[in-house]
Amino acid sequence: MIEELLPDSVVAVEAYGDDPAGQAPLYPEEAALVDRAVAKRRREFAAVRSCARRAMEKLGVAPQPVLTGERGAPRWPSGLAGSMTHCDGYCAAALVRLADLACLGIDAEPDGPLPEDVLPAVCLPEEARRLRRLAGDHPGVHFDRLLFSAKESVYKAWFPLTGQWLDFLEADIEISVDPGERRGGTFRATLLVPGPRVGGRHLTHFQGRWTAQRGLLATAVTVPYD
Repeated sequence: MIEELLPDSVVAVEAYGDDPAGQAPLYPEEAALVDRAVAKRRREFAAVRSCARRAMEKLGVAPQPVLTGERGAPRWPSGLAGSMTHCDGYCAAALVRLADLACLGIDAEPDGPLPEDVLPAVCLPEEARRLRRLAGDHPGVHFDRLLFSAKESVYKAWFPLTGQWLDFLEADIEISVDPGERRGGTFRATLLVPGPRVGGRHLTHFQGRWTAQRGLLATAVTVPYD
C-alpha cells in the first residue's frame, strides 16, 4: 500500500496485523526505550523496526538499531533517509539513499472519522471548506482523517530538513482525487512559514500522494533535490 505512493528509489516494507511472529528482536538499546511502555506500544515499536530492518537489507545496508533523536524522530544509518508509521493492525517503514532523495515522510491511519474535537486544531478554515466539497463529491473516504495523515507525513519530511517543529496550522493542504479513481490521489502542502533550503532552492510546498485501502488511509511525501 505505501510502496505504490513512493518512487522506485524508495524501499518500503509493511506488515498487517499485530502478530509478533517473524519479527526481528529488538536490540538492547531499542528495548531500553520501551521497557516501561504498555504491551501494545512495545509490540508496535518492535513491529515497525522489524519492517525498517528488512528495508535496510533490501538497500544492502546491514540491519542495525533504529533509535530516537530529538522529538522522537528516528535516527537512520549514515547515508539513508526514512520514515515509519503504525496504527492498529498495520505498520510500515520506507527508506531511501540520501543520494536519491533529500527526505520523505509516510503515515497511515484508520479510515474513520477524525474526532470532532481534533479537527479545529489541525484544520484551517479554507481546508475545512475543501473537505466539505470532497466529502460531497467523493463519499466513502474520511477526508478529515486523510488531512490529518497528510499533515503527519508533511511534518515527518519537514523535521529532518529543519530540526524545527511545524504546527498543523502552518501547512495548507489541498487534496485532489485522481481522475477515474475514487480512493487515491495527490495532495499539495503549501508552507505558511519559511521553508528549508534543498538543492539550492527554498521549499515553498511539499507534494504527496494518498490512497484508501483495506480500511486504512496512507499518505506519503517525498522531497527531491530539484
